[in-house]
Amino acid sequence: MSGIVFHQQQVVFPSHHCKCCSVPRIKGERVGFPYLQHGYAASCPKFVKLSPHAVVSGSGGAQYSVQWLDARKKQKREKIAGIDQDELLDPLLLADADSCFCEFRGVQIHHKVYDAESQSNDAESQSNNSSQSHTISQVAHNSSWKLGLPMILLHGFGASVYSWSRVMKPLTEVTGSKVLAFDRPAFGLTSRVDASTYFSTGTNDAKPLNPYSLAFSVLATLHFIDFLASEKIVLVGHSAGSLVAVDSYFEAPECIEALILIAPAIFAPNAAQKPAEQDKAGRENQTEGEISNSNMLAKPFIKIFEILLKFITCITQAIVQMTKGMTDMLNLMYKRTLSAILRSAFGVMLIRVIIDKFGRAAVRSAWHDPNQATEHVLNGYTKPLRAKGWDKALAEFTAATLANAQSESKSPMSKRLSEISCPVLIITGDNDRIVPSWNAKRLSQAIPGSCLEVIKNCGHLPHEEKVDEFVSIVYKFLHGAFGDQKEPSLQGAVV
Repeated sequence: MSGIVFHQQQVVFPSHHCKCCSVPRIKGERVGFPYLQHGYAASCPKFVKLSPHAVVSGSGGAQYSVQWLDARKKQKREKIAGIDQDELLDPLLLADADSCFCEFRGVQIHHKVYDAESQSNDAESQSNNSSQSHTISQVAHNSSWKLGLPMILLHGFGASVYSWSRVMKPLTEVTGSKVLAFDRPAFGLTSRVDASTYFSTGTNDAKPLNPYSLAFSVLATLHFIDFLASEKIVLVGHSAGSLVAVDSYFEAPECIEALILIAPAIFAPNAAQKPAEQDKAGRENQTEGEISNSNMLAKPFIKIFEILLKFITCITQAIVQMTKGMTDMLNLMYKRTLSAILRSAFGVMLIRVIIDKFGRAAVRSAWHDPNQATEHVLNGYTKPLRAKGWDKALAEFTAATLANAQSESKSPMSKRLSEISCPVLIITGDNDRIVPSWNAKRLSQAIPGSCLEVIKNCGHLPHEEKVDEFVSIVYKFLHGAFGDQKEPSLQGAVV
């Protein structure tokens, strides 16, 4: 019989005093459990107080055991970053009043759309946010010029549509068109699909694309371009979302009118070798050639030396190639092993521990002034932790990112940046502790004709920390690129 079973319903105290306290007892007195619960035991600190509804006899012991365990579970409810994990919900049940969902390749993608016409009649929403109202009146209403193209916003790692909530409405006034933001898979309120089940739905002819991969996010972006029924759009990416934005450009450059990269988490290559350094290297090579030509008497020895040097070089290159091959193989094995660990129960547990310990702290550190990351902001970022399967999805996303890094099917993005031909604006904060501003400066040098703006006293989230300044910069950039060229526009990239 399971549970707590008492062979008798009475307790006999063997002495005049309880052994754990000084409460007097009558020797040989039998005390029934109801009496024990409400009488003598109430004064004894080491007695477990029973529930008034518990039945402690025979098979009733099992019932008491279940009730006691349920009480223990309620006392130890698990929380991750302050979010209760015992009652996770379907993302659809967490949606806001203005949330929308659409299915793309078996994934329910959460998104929000704002347009200028609806926002002009939304006086109540503007009155609830004086900062947005001020931004719109100062930037957009001072000029009748509108871009007339929709805009798509791509959030960064760990963020969601929520991170754009302060600027979506002002940006509709800047563009004079629709502004759309969506949650990339593994983030926000987009559905968390089971990768193993998702892949099993594929046929032999076509294996489904990993929904947590970069390529899937790119295709989802192109899907929303079609959704907006526009030939061209302005694509905005923040942090890791900039990777999706640039990859989307390379996938369909004819659809992207302009790129706006905010605190872009794109590795920027070092600047090209300066002409003066190239001339110096050329002079050194020329000097070496003159010295070689002047030693005509030593020509036979030089010839032997050159043959020997070539032989040694070939051997060295062969060894290097073997070593590189072994290194690449070990690196590939390491990444595959790491991906397998991430997808395991241990990996999911590790994800939960990391998010619990550092999640809220990471949000605060993203701000120039951590005090601006109010409880309301933290709740906005941690709300997706209430969605079912968020931990497994985040583990799958991390594993897919590793798989994308080890893929060599495409040239590294850093080598393709010079191929971007559309207008590009790069915005960064001078106190970005996550992606340093110097990386943004390098990136602006690698992209021909790009504009760079550094916002002072700003961290990793210019569109949240400095709403007015951010919207003003975007307006000037777009107006300078596509509007009246007589009005001042942003200067070129800072060197």
